Parts: sequence; structure tokens; C-alpha cells
Amino acid sequence: MENFENLTPDFIFAAVEEALGEKMTGFMTTFTSYINRVFELETAGGERVIAKFYRPGRWHYDALCDEHDFLFDCQAAELPVIAPKILHNGSSIGDHNGIFFAVFPKMSGRQFELKTDQDWVKTGRLLGRLHSIGENEIAPDRIELHPDTSLVDDINYLLDYIPEHFVKTFKEITDELLTISTPLFEDIHGIRIHGDAHLSNFIDRLDGNVYMIDFDDMMMGPAVQDFWLILPNHLNKSKRELELLISGYEFFRPFDRRELKLVEPLRMMRMIYFTAWCASQKDDFKFQHNFPNWGTDSFWRKELKDLTDQLQIIKTTL
Repeated sequence: MENFENLTPDFIFAAVEEALGEKMTGFMTTFTSYINRVFELETAGGERVIAKFYRPGRWHYDALCDEHDFLFDCQAAELPVIAPKILHNGSSIGDHNGIFFAVFPKMSGRQFELKTDQDWVKTGRLLGRLHSIGENEIAPDRIELHPDTSLVDDINYLLDYIPEHFVKTFKEITDELLTISTPLFEDIHGIRIHGDAHLSNFIDRLDGNVYMIDFDDMMMGPAVQDFWLILPNHLNKSKRELELLISGYEFFRPFDRRELKLVEPLRMMRMIYFTAWCASQKDDFKFQHNFPNWGTDSFWRKELKDLTDQLQIIKTTL
């Protein structure tokens, strides 16, 4: 298999040219991405495209199909997303020497900024439309965002990386999180969601449309997961922005306010998820360059303190 950490131009051009049945000009720009490898290319006809090569071992083929199916469902409903191109093999997923990839049309824009009340309402409407589509089908091969599944998996994964002298404290913290959070998820219905809906994944096309991009972490989970990452602070300090989001959201879909009690547990679950992701990347040269302190005793002391602080916030909001 090609060295995924350093894909060569020959490999990239050969894969995309075969997939599209069209020659490339040789133009290439590399985008920053810690997980996948993403490049802007240009076809001989002058079209700019984005080629995303998926990290081997992260998602299998059916899980990638779940992502693309969600995008195609959104596109069919005229939701502003960027769906992948259908390739010569009849699929949206290419396979070149064992590495999966997809090709997307390039759509320029700038990061969306929430400046006015109407911007918050507009974002709520976008999420309401997204979830109205998401609830119509399931993503059977994607992560289920729930303490009993995704959180337990992340905790167990990290136990292989935490220094022995920190394991007891880590287990005490995470056991308490599981005890507190699991009952909160009872009777909460999971749907297909974006999963990583922070503002960097919204682009303003400057034509009145705001697009949601990068569905790489799409999952099954509570709708509120796509709310809290947008908020400027913890839930108790973002009530006005939250109400504006909900007011827009409910143009298209009722919002179950019972899910609000999940926000701070979800924040802590994401902290643990991110640490587990870092553990999986620790041998990557680019990761080591950007996170040289990861895995040291000082890192774990800070990590455990941050988790303890967030656990306290959860307790005070119940």
C-alpha cells in the first residue's frame, strides 16, 4: 500500500484521473488535515475539485457509504451541503491500491460568523432541516453517540495508553461520568447527525447560503450534539443563543428540551473522544510535530484536571 502519510502526486493524480475519466492539469494544493489527506486539483476542463483520501483503518467501506448516503439525502432535499461526485465505478467511493477516496466539487466561501440574532436563527433552521432528513434513515455502520457504546469504547481504548500511576484516577473519573450520564440518555432518540458541527464546518458562500461541510464524523446521536459545539460558552452562559437556535430549528422539527441535560456530559465525552483520537495518532509524524507534549506526565495531569473540572460542572447543572 502507498505510504498514506506521504501520498505522492503520481498516486493522487492516477487515482483521480482514473476515477473521473479525465486528465488533471498538474495543479495541486494540499489542505491541512490531521486525519485524512485532502487536496485541491484541477481537471483538464478547468474544474477545481477536492480529493479526499481516507485514512486506512478509520472507516470501513460501509461506514463511508453511510456518510455519503446522508450527504446525498441532504442534496436531494436541497439542503446546502457538498455531496461527492459519482465516479466511473458507479460509486462515490474510489479505491486506489487499497486506499479509499472521494472527489468533491470545490465550492469557495468563508467561515460563517454568527454576528446577529438572525444568524443564530438561520443556523437553527439549517440544523432543523438537517435533522428532519437525518431522522428518516439510520447509519448502521457509524458510531452511536451514547455512554454505553462510544464512551465505553473510548475509555477502554485509552486504558492502553495512560501511564499506570494515572489509571486509578482516570477510572474513578470516568466511572462517575458513566454513572451520572447513562440514565440521562434513557428515552432519548438518536438520529443521523453531523456530529462535529463547530463553526469551522459552516461556510458562507456570500450568496445568502450557508453550507455545512465535512461530514467525516457523522454519527447516530441526540440532536443536541449539533447544537452545543456552536454555542459560545457552557450551556448556562449561552441561554440566549440557545433559544435563538431552537426558535429557528422548530420551523422544521420539534426540539426535545430533555436533551439539554446532555450538553455538559456530551462535552466531557468529546474531551475523552479527542484524547482517544490523539492516542490513535501518536505515531504520526505530523501529530508528533504539532503535539510534542502529548502522553507525558504533565499532559496527563492537565488532562485529568480538565476532566475533573468538567465533571464538577456536570454535577452542578443536574
